[in-house]
Amino acid sequence: MIPLTSFAGKKVAVFGLGASGRASAEALKLGGAEVAAWDDKPAAREKAAALGLALTDLESLDLKGFDSLVLAPGVPLTHPKPHWIVEKAKQAGVEIIGDIELFCRERRAIAPKSPFVAITGTNGKSTTTALVAHLFATFGYKVEVGGNIGTPILTLSPPSPEVVHVIECSSFQIDLAPTLDPWVGVLLNVTPDHLDRHGTMENYAAIKERLVTRADAAVIAIDDAVTVKIAERLRRRGKVGTSVSITRPKIEDGIILDGTRLVRRVQGRSLTIADLAGIPSLRGAHNGQNAAAAVAALGAHGFSLEIVTKGLSTFPGLPHRLEELGRRGKVLFINDSKATNADAAEKALLSLESIYWILGGRAKEGGIEPLKPLFSKVIKAYLIGEASDLFAKTIGDAIPYEFCGTLDQAVDRATRDAEESSNEAPIVLLSPACASFDQFPDFEKRGDKFRELVQAKLDEPK
Repeated sequence: MIPLTSFAGKKVAVFGLGASGRASAEALKLGGAEVAAWDDKPAAREKAAALGLALTDLESLDLKGFDSLVLAPGVPLTHPKPHWIVEKAKQAGVEIIGDIELFCRERRAIAPKSPFVAITGTNGKSTTTALVAHLFATFGYKVEVGGNIGTPILTLSPPSPEVVHVIECSSFQIDLAPTLDPWVGVLLNVTPDHLDRHGTMENYAAIKERLVTRADAAVIAIDDAVTVKIAERLRRRGKVGTSVSITRPKIEDGIILDGTRLVRRVQGRSLTIADLAGIPSLRGAHNGQNAAAAVAALGAHGFSLEIVTKGLSTFPGLPHRLEELGRRGKVLFINDSKATNADAAEKALLSLESIYWILGGRAKEGGIEPLKPLFSKVIKAYLIGEASDLFAKTIGDAIPYEFCGTLDQAVDRATRDAEESSNEAPIVLLSPACASFDQFPDFEKRGDKFRELVQAKLDEPK
């Protein structure tokens, strides 16, 4: 836990008592702040109270005289409309911030030069966060990982020159961190997502850009139109940074993917960093982008090729992201439950062949329309959840499909068909291209259920 000494003596309201909100309240109290904490969901209040957190009904409290409102990232700040606590704070002239901002202020107060790598992107940020941490650990650093990847940032140890903090940042968290200023800021990609919470693509992109704007050094993957413009703006301002790309092999300086090789370009000359072939956890071009960004985030360490290669080759990958679960005969099972939109599922379809594809859930805007060019890689689709009818209409006559309803039915039928097929290396892939909320509380629980179902079928259960 990080005692927020920079808030000592201040009066702070905390709204939203999930894991990050509870951690914020505790860290503020440890640092000497006066804290009023609340959530408008009774279940969240009960859990917080059971953990010993004192509650204050903020709905009936005048916020004038408070220094800050710390808002949980899940609470609407602007869209579809500001939450009532946001309106109340604005009327009282109280700043609205989040836990990432609390960390940044404490870092500036006690260890302003401490290593702090912040990572964002519409897709790939969790894998890149884990890989950056793994690479720094390979070099012998003490590393702590948190943020959107699952561990609240304020539950980590305090900023220190001896600790590398590697933090995944969602757009919601960045929106609540007006002075976010990492040691290294990494921006992977910006494609449409969360527009219900940010209103427009322009606003969403501007929020993502903030992560690299104040960074000491910026790493930007220039593989989409939005990030190219961001990189150009930073370059005009003289920002120190590194470009990475999987689509621009002729950039003069930066890190590129050439086939399966990571290559550093220096004034037009090439130096091979490592070959990603044969590393299952870094399968596919999208993971080439993740790996390039992670190596760039190492700074000068990225030139120590032997250690970098060791780190890349020993990276275990993330649960629920192209996670190889094992085999049953010739059939390989892959858990990609974290693919909650079409853009994320595209990465799996691009990386694999002979796919028996389990998909569905609660559809995101656009459904699976963008995936039509990749249907030829799929032998058969198995539809589950609310999106089944919509996805069946999109698939049409392109590939065979079957309505399965639930995940257990889909696993059984996909396994049967893959085993009976003439394909030499069939893959049963869960890559839903959907949110999980129709049948599961989150993508982790969905992936855990898939793993459980698969484990019962494997030749050698793990």
